[in-house]
Amino acid sequence: MTTVAAIDCGTNSIRLLVLRGRSDGGTTELCREVRLARLGQGVDATGEFHADALARAFVVCDEFAGIVADLGVDRLRFVATSAARDVTNRDVFFDGVRGRLGVDVDVITGDEEARLSAEGVRSGIEAPQPALVLDIGGGSTELVVVEGDDVVLSISLNVGAVRVRERFLHTDPPTTGEQQAAREFIGGLLDGSGVDFGAIATAVGVAGTVTSVAAATLGLDKYSRDAVHGARLSRDDIAAACAHWTTTKVADIESEPCMHPLRAGVIGGGSLILDEISARVPGGCVLVSETDILDGIAHELLG
Repeated sequence: MTTVAAIDCGTNSIRLLVLRGRSDGGTTELCREVRLARLGQGVDATGEFHADALARAFVVCDEFAGIVADLGVDRLRFVATSAARDVTNRDVFFDGVRGRLGVDVDVITGDEEARLSAEGVRSGIEAPQPALVLDIGGGSTELVVVEGDDVVLSISLNVGAVRVRERFLHTDPPTTGEQQAAREFIGGLLDGSGVDFGAIATAVGVAGTVTSVAAATLGLDKYSRDAVHGARLSRDDIAAACAHWTTTKVADIESEPCMHPLRAGVIGGGSLILDEISARVPGGCVLVSETDILDGIAHELLG
């Protein structure tokens, strides 16, 4: 049967999913890995990839190349999102990926990123509709409104956890004024997005910010995908996590359970975005999905 590999390269993380099709039409998951590379380090300010960020990303590519070879992958797609859209030296990154994995980097639009995120969520979770799928990345945030099999609206906002941190949250921990400036910027983008938040029946959150809030809310000592998938975050849960991470030094966040050092520095920015979305959704609750754009890419490869 066909074996496919999807790699999702974002501003903060690089992830791999390998699926094998079965004769009964189902799939078997062979591998799912995530590495924090912080590829978007400094991109918002300089407009180019930092040498250290490229070095971290290429280490991950080397590791994933070995996994792909060992599992006998037939088809591989390497998708890059927000960070790779904005840089002047992306050819260096493209050449490095091609040399290690043998495929071109596919830089997708925000609209396609939103569509694939919705497809990934629908592959693993059911929720009352209309549903809002929210994908808070490092450089951008995708909002997708889904009804049945239809994507009613999708938009990619140029705001993510890394961008918020680097543009607004300069103090450690951020000052009240820095947080307020970030909230005003985030809120302006959300209110101008075209999403009718008041009509949403369910908000479904994917990616590292949302899953980190879930892990902290559940009190996990070790990250569990099974525990996080399907968890419901209340308005109070989200507000409490945001208040904690925006008033705590990064060095202290790094020592928290389930927190990667490269996420610790930007989780405050991501939680502000999530908090502003939660404040606009009826009831403020967010359902957590571990299936997301990565699953959408892989399932499309299988056809």
